[in-house]
Amino acid sequence: MQTIKVKELMVPLAKYATVSEDATLYEAVYALEESQKNVEEGRDRHRAVLVCSGEGRVLGKISQLDILRGLEPKYAEIDKLTEESKLVYSPEVLKSMLEEYYLWKRPLEDICRKAAEVRVSTMMSIPGPGEMVDEEATLDEAIHRLLMGRLQSLLVKRGEEFVGVLRLSDVCARICDMIKVCNL
Repeated sequence: MQTIKVKELMVPLAKYATVSEDATLYEAVYALEESQKNVEEGRDRHRAVLVCSGEGRVLGKISQLDILRGLEPKYAEIDKLTEESKLVYSPEVLKSMLEEYYLWKRPLEDICRKAAEVRVSTMMSIPGPGEMVDEEATLDEAIHRLLMGRLQSLLVKRGEEFVGVLRLSDVCARICDMIKVCNL
């Protein structure tokens, strides 16, 4: 089997949705929409926005889940949420959390005001070492990181700089293409 490098499947930063760390949620939503217009045919739409410093250095990202969390700031009060969010809660526990923290009682009230006030820097996810991969790494290594971290994407590095995003959807599409050409 051929060796596939991460850089062959990654989306270059220049083609990805980005906003500055001072941007609002409103601006991030528009940046995501604009980036959708430039997605190559046959590739899935972007599902995240990268947050960059004034110098263009990637600081973090905002996923679809981060967007929803940003609209309900009380999630910040649940300090174990980020660590345990990958666990599956029973319906009873989820309901009690909803009531205890008074979450989503007025969920979409003033959504425009919230989107204009919430800064992406307060809601972005900062990638840890397990959420990054070198552009020269093999697809095998990247798949292992995606699976073990239950991640939707990895930030791709060249040395100390981020150069792209490797998305689970692109990896899965390539693997499915490889399976379809098997002579069984």
